[in-house]
Amino acid sequence: MIYRFIQAHSDEQAVAKMGKVLKVSSSGYYKWIKNLNSPLSEKDAYRLELQQKISKSYHESFGTYGSPRVHSDLLDWGYIISLKTVARMMREMELKAIPTEKFVVTTDSNHDLYIYPNLLDRQFNVEEPHQVWVTDITYIWTLEGWVYLSSVMDLFSRKIVGWNMASHMKKELSIQALNMAIVTR
Repeated sequence: MIYRFIQAHSDEQAVAKMGKVLKVSSSGYYKWIKNLNSPLSEKDAYRLELQQKISKSYHESFGTYGSPRVHSDLLDWGYIISLKTVARMMREMELKAIPTEKFVVTTDSNHDLYIYPNLLDRQFNVEEPHQVWVTDITYIWTLEGWVYLSSVMDLFSRKIVGWNMASHMKKELSIQALNMAIVTR
């Protein structure tokens, strides 16, 4: 809009007035006009292409990719560029990886509840099947949120004999995994 105004009023006084309002020198304005009409240099065109590819990689990951992953995408697409250059360009473009969820603390060891004795005492070599089962709970991030997985493993065969997944980490999660192990074995 300002460019059209100045084009319509292209006398020196109008340029000087608009330059004063926009805090731009007259020579800066004329340089800008000259650059508007000139084609991009090969280097600038390549840089613009890289910026578009960086933006594509970043936005396809929904903003979760940082410079290492974006750099990997660029290499896969056939571009030869350093990780530092990708990081600098992302900084200039104000693209920053944002994790979808923060770290979730699932273990609270500061409690007054009874702690069961360690009967296994790191003796993981078992002579017969179904003598020693061990359990664990882990959490997995999915597109629908955190999912908790409880599993029961037979130490003799190292096979999972029971498991259960849920969106919560209540006692029923582990009980259902144990029931599955009992029923199947």
